Amino acid sequence: MITHIEHIGIAVKSLETAIPYYEKVLGLKCYNIEEVADQKVKTAFFMVGQTKIELLESTSPEGTIAKYIEKKGEGVHHLAFATDNIEAELAHVEAEGVQLIDKTPRKGAEGLDIAFLHPKSTLGVLTELCQDKNK
Repeated sequence: MITHIEHIGIAVKSLETAIPYYEKVLGLKCYNIEEVADQKVKTAFFMVGQTKIELLESTSPEGTIAKYIEKKGEGVHHLAFATDNIEAELAHVEAEGVQLIDKTPRKGAEGLDIAFLHPKSTLGVLTELCQDKNK
């Protein structure tokens, strides 16, 4: 079952350029920067209430984020929902006819287990499911 919006992922060309906007203009505090090497991405996180904003900078011209920015420019990349049981949620959405990008969860930023749903099956919104198994 979906419990809340975990984060909103925003593709940016440069964290160095983007972070000051979120901190100085919006008054948010970047609390974590980390690289997820296997996804060829560097992330920066901000809290807004219970929801996080995740900035995504590609670490490779071949990375998913670099390709996304090349096609669509900077901006909202995905919407992530938290769940208490990612495997059950994947089985449920697949049974409902949703095309899965990830059939099994993989490790994402902040130690979360993550899996993506294809935007062709989710009304055009790249959707991520997340579970924090440390809770």
